[in-house]
Amino acid sequence: MALSILPFNEVHIPDYDAVIVGSGFAGAVCARELAERGGMRVLVLEKRPHIAGNMYDEYDEAGILVHRYGPHIFHTNNQTVFNYVRRFTGWIAYQHHVLADWYGTYIPVPFNKNSMEMVFGEEKATHLIEKLIQTFGDERKVTITALRETDDPELAEVADFVYKNVFLYYTQKQWGLTPEEVDPSVTARVPVFISRDDRYFQDTYQGMPSLGYTALFEEMLSHEGIDICLETDAASVFDLEFESGSEDAALSAIKIKGEDISGPIVYTGPLDELFCGRFGRLPYRTLDFVYETYDEEYKLPCATVNYTVTEDYTRATEFKRLTAQKAPKTTIMKEYSRAYEDPETQIPYYAILGEENQAHYERYRRLTDSLGNFHPLGRLAEYKYYNMDKIIELALALSDEILSQTK
Repeated sequence: MALSILPFNEVHIPDYDAVIVGSGFAGAVCARELAERGGMRVLVLEKRPHIAGNMYDEYDEAGILVHRYGPHIFHTNNQTVFNYVRRFTGWIAYQHHVLADWYGTYIPVPFNKNSMEMVFGEEKATHLIEKLIQTFGDERKVTITALRETDDPELAEVADFVYKNVFLYYTQKQWGLTPEEVDPSVTARVPVFISRDDRYFQDTYQGMPSLGYTALFEEMLSHEGIDICLETDAASVFDLEFESGSEDAALSAIKIKGEDISGPIVYTGPLDELFCGRFGRLPYRTLDFVYETYDEEYKLPCATVNYTVTEDYTRATEFKRLTAQKAPKTTIMKEYSRAYEDPETQIPYYAILGEENQAHYERYRRLTDSLGNFHPLGRLAEYKYYNMDKIIELALALSDEILSQTK
């Protein structure tokens, strides 16, 4: 069956058993599960003019299937999650490879044995690799902190190279930091892979949806129990009622069109926006994307190139290399990281994690604790970083929890 998309003014709220805010993986999986397994009538409210959230893809003017909100590569070690998404689409085999542009030389990342040979030369690299294997074992990922802790100046040289040429400038661009502001705990986790496996991910299950992500979501949300309202901002249509007039008073109810929502509400948007930023906006990083189309078969040497020592953009992606699409032209996308300052014109992508920001988020979260039917889920609603497979896992678990309470 096809998607059921309704204008919001035609929606009759008492007809629905559950309300889902957002149609990315968190919202779409919950909507499907509640409708299919629970027999619920589910209303999905989507702020954007399309489904699929940040996973949305479409064909550009050159006929190239592009990801409109950054490249998305499916990878997981969770067979249950992989089997779930396989229900809704065919898959093509894809192994993601990333190269760092080191002053015009492309070196594999994560930094590995092949990278070492390109940087240090074959003879010195052979010596360094032998030392690494003797110290840590083969086919292992070790951090640059672990390399430095050996007190071996040659291994420290490897660590310093990776820090300065693969990690530092890229991180500064990504997060808008000075070198002094880069969190040492993040630096400590930067890996060196003692392997010739050039894949960016080593997960068991990897691939790309054969018809694209939007087609996957269309299939997932096509169910007789699901209705979708596009261009409908929950913050505008939710009527929030509080236990008192205090600034930190908890919610007592959420209404839509004057009707109480007593069934489950799965909320996947930014929690601060639901409350109109009453405690100040939560800090995020946003992204700007610049697309370029070329009259040639391929432009980049692989799907994604990270610019770790040059350029003011962080990375470039060539979509044909992700999707195995055949076409005479090609489209690449350059990514620029920015401060998130205007929710009207920008999209929050990455929460800026830290104790102060987490406390800021928790203040918003406590406003919802009194509503047992309100479920924040996902990167924005939980102010966390999740890969898409983890989101699907969490959405399935939340759906199980909700359905167990309705029996």
